[in-house]
Amino acid sequence: MRKYSSHLLYGSFCLLILIAVQENFLNAYLQLIIMFMGVNIILSTSLNLVNGYMGEFSVGHAGFMAVGAYVTSVLNVWLFTSDRVFGPAVLPAGSVIYLFPVTLLMGGIVAALVGLLVAIPSFKTRGDYLAIITLAVNYIVKSAIENIQVIGGARGFMGMRNIVSSMHEVVNVPWVMIWIFAGTGFSVWLIHRFVTSTYGKGIVAVRDDEIAANIMGVNTRRMKMVAFMLSSGLAGIAGGLFAHILGYINPGSFTIMKSTEVMVMVYLGGMGSLSGSVLSAVGFTIILELFRPLQVIKWVAIPLLLILLMLFRPEGLLGHRELTDVFPRLRRIFVPQGKRA
Repeated sequence: MRKYSSHLLYGSFCLLILIAVQENFLNAYLQLIIMFMGVNIILSTSLNLVNGYMGEFSVGHAGFMAVGAYVTSVLNVWLFTSDRVFGPAVLPAGSVIYLFPVTLLMGGIVAALVGLLVAIPSFKTRGDYLAIITLAVNYIVKSAIENIQVIGGARGFMGMRNIVSSMHEVVNVPWVMIWIFAGTGFSVWLIHRFVTSTYGKGIVAVRDDEIAANIMGVNTRRMKMVAFMLSSGLAGIAGGLFAHILGYINPGSFTIMKSTEVMVMVYLGGMGSLSGSVLSAVGFTIILELFRPLQVIKWVAIPLLLILLMLFRPEGLLGHRELTDVFPRLRRIFVPQGKRA
């Protein structure tokens, strides 16, 4: 039973939040913050897989998020709603409840394929040079979307509110929040299973010494490809969820500023720390909301916090450690009995 205690704890937490939403104990603003926390957790943990566990330097995560957001949104609007651009709906509107995870996954798969644009050049470059490549991919994706007029171009794309409304007409529950809880739990579980597996240890080996890892039999090219595609795919899933929270997306939502926000969350939590990424995503989302009244000054205060962090705690909140290393008693909940040291 203890082996699944962490899953039960997360499930219970999600159930309590959903009941609070259904009973109107949480207003729309608090619901929005909770949903953004979930999206930020997916983004920070997925980027940490590349920047933290593998030791590469990717700065274009928002580009993959944009791919997932647009692919998922376009598929849902085309399949389930009548639109002036795409014509009548292909499938009944109510079937979106069952097929939404499929379209969300499709957005993640396309984002993972776009991740190959970064994975293949990473075979011969890393560090600052790889950062320039990922930045270029971010701009390529943003510019491409701006010039595809059928999906709105620079004006943006909408219609996702109709998708959410179709879900509510079938069963009136907070569907977007349910999918976000499911996506967040799946992402954290998948990354944890990957980095703690025997195969996933090759990611850490690439970070420590790529040449030595190659000599010892680690297929470093395959590891890089898997890591980049997994990271990009999860960012695409986060983008699809993000699009259905707002009901409207445009290329301006996925600029280098968005990629910088994700990087701040990764470095704030600690490189190579999954629980650190989760905590920093939650904390950073709250900080953003607290500083929102400052408007433009917010983007002075937040970088200042990052500078202070780099000066006084450059390893982040947890460094390479997990929460169970800082608080050993938590191992009773989060670590299976057979794997405790």
